[in-house]
Amino acid sequence: MRLLLGAAVWILLALVIAGLVLAELFARHVQDRFAVELGHHLDQLASSLRIDAEGKPDLLRPLPDPAFSRPLSGLYWQVSANGRVVLRSRSLWDQTLALPADSSAEDGRVHQWQIAGPEHQPLHALERSLLLPEGPESLQVVVAEDLGELHAALRAFNRTLALSLAALAIALTVAAVVQVALGLRPLGRLRGELAEIRSGRKRRFQRPMPSEVQPLIDDLNALLDHADEVVDRARLQAGNLAHGLKTNLAVLANEAERLAAPDAQGEDAKVAKLMLSQVATMRRHIDHHMARARAAASCGLPGTGTDVADCVSALVRVMQKVHASRNLAIRAEVPAGLTFAGDRQDLEEMLGNLLDNACKWTKGAVAVMAVRECKQLIISIEDDGVGLSSEDFERALSPGTRLDESVPGTGLGLGVVRDLVTSYGGKLVLVQSSEAGGLRASLHLPALS
Repeated sequence: MRLLLGAAVWILLALVIAGLVLAELFARHVQDRFAVELGHHLDQLASSLRIDAEGKPDLLRPLPDPAFSRPLSGLYWQVSANGRVVLRSRSLWDQTLALPADSSAEDGRVHQWQIAGPEHQPLHALERSLLLPEGPESLQVVVAEDLGELHAALRAFNRTLALSLAALAIALTVAAVVQVALGLRPLGRLRGELAEIRSGRKRRFQRPMPSEVQPLIDDLNALLDHADEVVDRARLQAGNLAHGLKTNLAVLANEAERLAAPDAQGEDAKVAKLMLSQVATMRRHIDHHMARARAAASCGLPGTGTDVADCVSALVRVMQKVHASRNLAIRAEVPAGLTFAGDRQDLEEMLGNLLDNACKWTKGAVAVMAVRECKQLIISIEDDGVGLSSEDFERALSPGTRLDESVPGTGLGLGVVRDLVTSYGGKLVLVQSSEAGGLRASLHLPALS
């Protein structure tokens, strides 16, 4: 819009200036031609004057322009001697041309005047003195023409010029609109493709662009490649760090378990138990912060999308194998086409923790359901277990907290889930009274548009 507005302003300004210049040039040209033509009439009048046998001024022949013979035609001439009109054109009828009181053409030069005509219309007059060889005194000859025709011609030209320039302005504005629209069309396609990348339907810019825009596309694709490389390197380094720490922790745990043998007593047994407790705490912290680092690295990356139905189906198969001895009934109601705007590994981490908890606490039935509301996915996992009391909700979401030590686990599940879902701008909702009678855990996550 700013380009079009700027182009329209410059077009209008340029045409206004051009119109003023053309109008001024035409006015000067017409005025010059008007003065030249009037000068020709003055020369014709001077060359036609003679002194007759009675010593009076007379014309050898009438002036060729018929307007001098038509009454009040707007073209007039007269001849004066000593301030007295001695000859005049028929066009003046019975009137005379009144020159300024201080007019003097005795020097023989042509003088120009703006005077009033027979009908009080403005006239442009040329006056000069003339001394005939036979005449005893000089004569003042005057030729005048109505300025109305000159002004009418200028008005007609200016009107035509204004209409022409207005039509040209419209044509140039339309051309500018078309040019800007065609020039910005690649950017519109670029914007649409960028939306597809952000929504996860594409990973890179693929459409060919004009040579002026293609370098930008190449740079953007290189930037996306670099972002993926940075994320992959960060994940690899974090994984290597976690692996190195866990290996050392495993060595420490083995040594502590050896020291904590059933027959161990005294200070060594106390130290061994303390070491085992600290190793378990360090493992929980490593797992917790690894999950958060992975979520922070992948959250918001363009082109990231995960099919929810496929992810849930894979997790259900895993849980059925893990808890095969309990013969659980795990039901999944996930419509096709739901896509999570995030990394698959993060979605598996969140759903896997919730599904594993549900399988641990259920009496025999677990349900996974997913719906889309506006731009959000709501994925709910519920079981028919005993559930949680309202005062245990916050404790359950704290990393490392285990509400029942008799059930295997680290106490990191819900805390990791909450951190992951928060990093995506969503939320985790725990509800005590589900349809199955146990706990319902609902994930509110961003969906692809």
